[in-house]
Amino acid sequence: MTAHSELRLLPWLGSDGKPCYLSTDDNNSYLSRLADSTEAIQLGLANDLVSHALEVLNAGEMEAEDLRSLSADLVGALQDTLRLAASRGHRPLVQESSRHDGSHPRRPETAAGSR
Repeated sequence: MTAHSELRLLPWLGSDGKPCYLSTDDNNSYLSRLADSTEAIQLGLANDLVSHALEVLNAGEMEAEDLRSLSADLVGALQDTLRLAASRGHRPLVQESSRHDGSHPRRPETAAGSR
């Protein structure tokens, strides 16, 4: 088993909303592979969501309800990404998802001047 300081923070929360951790010496175990797959899916979805958000924001005006929904989706993706970053800060990086092309998202043109 891994040392307590080497527990892997899993990319999901428990039923009580608390973080879940994995202790294993086998990076190829079922739970390790499931966590790797879940992380790749979360990163891919976050990447797709950023692209969608940029398109929507660059298109101009949008309804308040649509903006709230988009904001909620972005917050959820950011929470997943932050959990993943915290997890990877405590363990070696695994191979990135093939969906991640390494590019950085651009700021929306409509908001670039306001920052």
